[in-house]
Amino acid sequence: MAGGNAGAAARLFLAALLAVLVAGDDPYRFFTWTVTYGDIYPLGVKQQGILINNQFPGPQIEAVTNDNLIINVHNNLTEPFLLSWSGLQQRRNSFEDGVAGTTCPIPPGANFTYILQAKDQIGTYYYFPSLAFHKAAGGFGGIRVLSRPQIPVPFPPPAADYTVLIGDWYKGNHKDLRNVLDSGKMLGFPDGLLINGRSNGYTFTVQPGKTYRFRITNVGLANSLNIRFQGHTMKLVEVEGSHTMQSTYSSLDVHLGQSYSVLVTADQPGFDYAIVVSTRFTSKIISSTAVMRYANSAGKAPGPLPGGPTIQIDWSLNQARSIRWNLTASGPRPNPQGSYHYGLVPVKRTITLANSAGIINGKQRYAVNRVSYVNPDTPLKLADYYKIPGVFNVGSISDNPSSGGAYLQTSVMGANYRDYVEIVFQNDENEVQSWHIDGYAFWVVGMDGGKWSPASRQGYNLRDGVSRYTVQVYPNSWTAIYMPLDNVGMWNVRSEHWARQYLGQQFYLRVWTPSTSWRDEFPIPKNALLCGRAAGRRTRPL
Repeated sequence: MAGGNAGAAARLFLAALLAVLVAGDDPYRFFTWTVTYGDIYPLGVKQQGILINNQFPGPQIEAVTNDNLIINVHNNLTEPFLLSWSGLQQRRNSFEDGVAGTTCPIPPGANFTYILQAKDQIGTYYYFPSLAFHKAAGGFGGIRVLSRPQIPVPFPPPAADYTVLIGDWYKGNHKDLRNVLDSGKMLGFPDGLLINGRSNGYTFTVQPGKTYRFRITNVGLANSLNIRFQGHTMKLVEVEGSHTMQSTYSSLDVHLGQSYSVLVTADQPGFDYAIVVSTRFTSKIISSTAVMRYANSAGKAPGPLPGGPTIQIDWSLNQARSIRWNLTASGPRPNPQGSYHYGLVPVKRTITLANSAGIINGKQRYAVNRVSYVNPDTPLKLADYYKIPGVFNVGSISDNPSSGGAYLQTSVMGANYRDYVEIVFQNDENEVQSWHIDGYAFWVVGMDGGKWSPASRQGYNLRDGVSRYTVQVYPNSWTAIYMPLDNVGMWNVRSEHWARQYLGQQFYLRVWTPSTSWRDEFPIPKNALLCGRAAGRRTRPL
């Protein structure tokens, strides 16, 4: 919708929506966001950033399990724009996923209303711009989904709930960075690290003796990060929607795209304590600090800043293995998280995904099972819905890696609704990888160095492996997950290293059923933007 009638049209659309949505009595939360360029100074020099409602980072989304989120986004940039919702599952509704393979971008000067639901979810997530390397300019923000009041949470209510968005950052304009990638070159090492949009000095105030929840998300572009609190420990309580066993850590690795909740108790003398974030697995170490300020602070805390791990892979691997699912805690429902025995379900299919770097047509590209993804002229989900030929072929990426060089292809893997699959991420490169699957949570059952083989299953954790949305794979190592294909749609499987994703390390998983029931998948939204070869088609009403 664009022009002077946009507001009236939006109100009519929302009124109709509220009358017919099948979500019953679940509450609605309405957001109106305006996306603009604006001057920001995250590393002390002026940059052109992407702001939402004049904020960098963008506004926090607060919700409760099963809330309906109606987010009207006005694009005042000079480029098409899309927002995606990392970890916020779109049950039966990949049309709203907000990535190039599912959703047409919002044209400059136009708006689009996302219709989302935090269906059967709790936890810590984030949103981000998914097109045109916009993520390097901002446009991201935190999402927190709280448990319903009647559902017990396995720890006392914290005194406050803080969002901590950490990530690496470049001083360059996102268009210049994009041009570097388009020319076939790499970006080089980031210029600094940010904590909530600032390189230093962001302050969290605490009261002595109180306990606080810090929701930590790595929204960066290229690097795993480590976080620690000077003079304090962190008690891990939640990972991307799953309550965990409450292990205590002095420092925590947070890989690209991952989210963690920790409890920190203000049990030290009253000072200003540093929250230190630094890069991992890099020969050059950069860091940034925020401040945890006691209300009765006498000034800067004495002593050195806490040091963290640098390139130690075994340390990080052991920490990752120590993160376990809390089987007795309730999730979004009152039943225990461990009531679903994921390790007892027969696996119907094993998929092995190997990442690689290669030169194609003289330019740097990245691939999955040799295929370097290229965006088609029409979103895959629209082409599938309208049965438009020639946009993609199901099976254009193999279940297993093979020898040979990488090549360009719009890669789509087919899968059957309700199958139960094992996915092995095989990383034969010398840098850590981070993988995300839209629309799904999965159980991390194993990770180790070397090559995966069927014998590796003997070491799987089939009892209390954590359920999450994003998982790391260490250099020259593998990670295995179990995943029920319980969400029909076209879903993006991608690297969270954003240059690698931009240059082809992604594909789409088409989870299909012959059923046309709304019980299995919602129809195309009435307000869906149509572009490419789908332009001019008609949508049917919700």
